[in-house]
Amino acid sequence: MDAEEFRVQGKSMIDFVAKYREEIGLYRVTPTVEPGYLRDLIPMEPPEYPENWKDIMDDTKSKIMVGMTHWQHPRFHAYFPSGASYPSILADIVGDVVGCIGFSWASGPACTELEGIMLDWLAKMMNLPPEFMHATPGSKGGGCIQTSASECVLVSILAARALAIQALKRKNPDQDEGAMLSQLIAYCSKEAHSCVEKGAMIAFVKLRILETDDEFSLRGGTLQKAIEQDRAAGLYPFFVSTTVGTTSCCSADNLTEIGPICKEYDIWLHVDAAYAGGSQICEEFRYLFDGIQYAWSVNTNANKWLLTNFDCSCFWVKDRYKLTQALVVDPLYLQHSHSEESIDYRHWGIPLSRRFRALKLWFVIRIYGVEGLRKYIRNHVALAKSFENKVKQDPRFEIMNKVQLGLVCFRMKGSNQMNQKLLSTINASGKLHMVPASLNDKYVIRFCVCREEACESDMVYAWEVIKAVATEIEKTEVGSEPSSPVPEPVRRMSKETQDILKGLSERRFTLARQTSTINEIIARASVDMTDDEVMLPRSRRGSLFPACAFIDDFAGANERERRASLMDLGLDKMGASSFRRQSDSSVTGIRVPSGSSSFHEHEVIEEGEESVPDNGKPSSETNNEI
Repeated sequence: MDAEEFRVQGKSMIDFVAKYREEIGLYRVTPTVEPGYLRDLIPMEPPEYPENWKDIMDDTKSKIMVGMTHWQHPRFHAYFPSGASYPSILADIVGDVVGCIGFSWASGPACTELEGIMLDWLAKMMNLPPEFMHATPGSKGGGCIQTSASECVLVSILAARALAIQALKRKNPDQDEGAMLSQLIAYCSKEAHSCVEKGAMIAFVKLRILETDDEFSLRGGTLQKAIEQDRAAGLYPFFVSTTVGTTSCCSADNLTEIGPICKEYDIWLHVDAAYAGGSQICEEFRYLFDGIQYAWSVNTNANKWLLTNFDCSCFWVKDRYKLTQALVVDPLYLQHSHSEESIDYRHWGIPLSRRFRALKLWFVIRIYGVEGLRKYIRNHVALAKSFENKVKQDPRFEIMNKVQLGLVCFRMKGSNQMNQKLLSTINASGKLHMVPASLNDKYVIRFCVCREEACESDMVYAWEVIKAVATEIEKTEVGSEPSSPVPEPVRRMSKETQDILKGLSERRFTLARQTSTINEIIARASVDMTDDEVMLPRSRRGSLFPACAFIDDFAGANERERRASLMDLGLDKMGASSFRRQSDSSVTGIRVPSGSSSFHEHEVIEEGEESVPDNGKPSSETNNEI
């Protein structure tokens, strides 16, 4: 494709994009395809010779678009908003055409410098403390753009871990680093995003998940008690991840209570505000960030609620040196003569390669203006309150969350099965798309205002659909015997999974220089298995675990332990009893008692409840030690 053809086809592509957005309401919000549909439509071999642009676009319309969930659709109310504004799309074109891989200042001076300026702009818009801004005189802090909130949480954990190891080394310079890792413990609430668990797993540190209050907020007293218990047990608390705008119900942890506790114990406090952070550009919502001055790091996704298309997760730290010391790798071929007086963002995250994402923020903020973005957010909040009022007026329904921003959680007054049937029926109709959440073991339906151009008529339409389906469900429920839940499709282990488990049965893993058996690794999964190898979904909150130190085949491991296999552990028949963790539905935290090497001993840490350490070790005959 030469420049002339690019001009022609580029214009046609812009027309296609504009027409799609104008006519998106004509599509079904979710597709009707089944998994694997595309394999029947796309050749399994790549073309040897060039193909015609028109054919490619025709295939895009007939084969790709029919298999899309339309996130900008007026009937899409699932998850959170996904920004896709026209200015952001056009900015991506500019960023793509220059092809800059901005890993250092030298590789793209404008790419690096605009990113720093845009993060300062957004920090000022959100009223973050000046310590988080590059331009503040004497500041050690600053911001950068990461791929996702998950990445922000992960790099925060890695930075906090590096600081904690340094502190432990100063106290015990002769102690092995693997042993130090086994002492580290992080905290989050049960409403925190799953990325905190994944981050702890990647970092090989323990994670204790704490109970929340009646408004699904983590409180300082709960954290204080957990820290004191863990310190008494010989553990080293090093990281707390709080959430402002939880995924399930948009609740906010109490930063004013948690912050001073983290300060007292010198614990890294991270604030994940992936969705709700955008609301901070409006003064009336800033109460959600009360206590933000205690945070060491903060993130929000501009690609959620600031009309910027993915990926654009904004991340700030108070001390960039504490971040980069955990991530710096500086080979000669990446060094340059201005490294001492500039910022190289390759030291701020996992990937080396970085796209020119700051252009999107620059375009969006300038085209809309801060006031335009405020108007957009306030409209979403007003529409959510309107929808909440509609739900409250119908005695068949109840509101399950405190509606503060653009998310409403509701349910029919009745069984979880009834609400599951309500949601599945609505989604299957294609008239709306919503997703569920679990709050205090109740199945609730999340209704999020997502579309940029959302309006009151969208709320009216959605509520009419919900009421109509609820009425039909009531007719089937009244006078009928209680029915069992509709069974989920049977899921069995694939041949690939069976082969993997067979291979794992022939080896052992070493974590923190002690061995772990495969049953403990499987117990961390999100499924249970029955005797006939049927996989059953398990609540994520019922599969919490403490990840541990680096996985490796340790040469010094006991030979008897190395020879242990699945048959030694009674797993040769994939018995459900071998896989199923006790109290699956109620586990909300972990306890690793002093003197115990077992990370398989979990206790429920409830609000206002004492935890009694269990000092017993598992028998060595069970091979359950890590």
